[in-house]
Amino acid sequence: MPVDPLAIAILLGGFAALVLLRIPVALALALAAIAEAIYLGIPLTTVGQRMVAGLDTFALLAIPFFILGGEIMGAGGISRRLIALAGLLVGWVRGGLGMVNIGASTFFGALSGSSVADVSAIGSVTIPMMKKRGYDTDYAVAVTVSGATQAVMIPPSHNLIIYSMAAGGVSIGALFTAGILPGILLGAALMVMAYVLAVRRGYPKEELVPLKDVPKIVADGLLSLLMPVIILGGILSGVFTATESAAIACLYAFVLTFFVYRDLPIKAMVPILQSALRTLGVVLFIIAAAGAFGYFLAFLQVPALATDALLGISDNIVVLLLLVNLLLLVLGAIMDMAPLIVIMTPILLPVATGIGMDPVQFGIMLVFNLAIGLITPPVGNVLFVGCAIGRTSIEKVIRTVGLFLVPMLIVLLLITYVPFFSLALPDALGQ
Repeated sequence: MPVDPLAIAILLGGFAALVLLRIPVALALALAAIAEAIYLGIPLTTVGQRMVAGLDTFALLAIPFFILGGEIMGAGGISRRLIALAGLLVGWVRGGLGMVNIGASTFFGALSGSSVADVSAIGSVTIPMMKKRGYDTDYAVAVTVSGATQAVMIPPSHNLIIYSMAAGGVSIGALFTAGILPGILLGAALMVMAYVLAVRRGYPKEELVPLKDVPKIVADGLLSLLMPVIILGGILSGVFTATESAAIACLYAFVLTFFVYRDLPIKAMVPILQSALRTLGVVLFIIAAAGAFGYFLAFLQVPALATDALLGISDNIVVLLLLVNLLLLVLGAIMDMAPLIVIMTPILLPVATGIGMDPVQFGIMLVFNLAIGLITPPVGNVLFVGCAIGRTSIEKVIRTVGLFLVPMLIVLLLITYVPFFSLALPDALGQ
């Protein structure tokens, strides 16, 4: 069909206007799709059918299991044990609590797959601890929120599953393994910045852990970290699918929390299930609404138009990827991650593949870009949670957060321009 500028304006402009009016993103997507159907004379039943079709994917069943498993692990004493394990590894360095914070976020991210869950579970313990030990509040919050962004990179990230669906079925196993090296690289880069700031501000070293406590700390920490091993090991070995691995990992989290550690009574499952259901409802509604929205994007040839527009600016791969990154960084600062993944993937993936980028590498680049948006205002959900835990304002911590953005942007450029960081592990494991 010929390009209809008014139809595109109704779809994209209507969505933007609704978001600016503070309508929830999922509802804005659905309403924009309905308005487009009315304008084009398409039956409204088509919108409903496309929303249902957006959820009619077996792999999406992994998301509720990963969310529930993360909620169970977060509600128990897992965060305390992971902090102790991280302290054993890096706590003895000057400003060690900051590095412990980042290390614990790396470990917890491999359990929850959620940055908000990460900053809530780790930050509620480490931020008060750091303030008590003489660390400035802005530093404690900045370390916590920047470290929490690792959770969306390291499996089991449900955002990578959403990308897989939006990209037309890119291997979840490949995406999970592709996120490991960038996630570790990010953690290391953040630790370097944490150490530099700790030295400049004169923060203390922590006492060495008594030798007699080491075996228990290691055992408790490794028991928790078996969950990502189960997920990745099962998928990579072909024993079970991503969905089946999520169910098994969820069961493992339940047994570990309630019958091994026994930090919670069994009745605590009620609020855990309620919290998981609330999170799942939001995620699935966004995916469903974005399915209808994406249908009209394709119908109006928006992805092809976007590809032509970007290629018309420059045919230089370096410049094009830089433009894509800038666009995603801006959008990530003003919108939530999940809807952006669903909306932008069909628009930008053809651009990336058109210049020779692997869909797996693009997925890691996309998700990492939007992870940075989690700690940048005005949306910055993770930043808001961290400030709430630290009982401070965004204005007081944003400058220090900006310092931690420097290593994050360096890692982003490495992921963008050096395929090795995203593709080495999937290639080595035959994914």
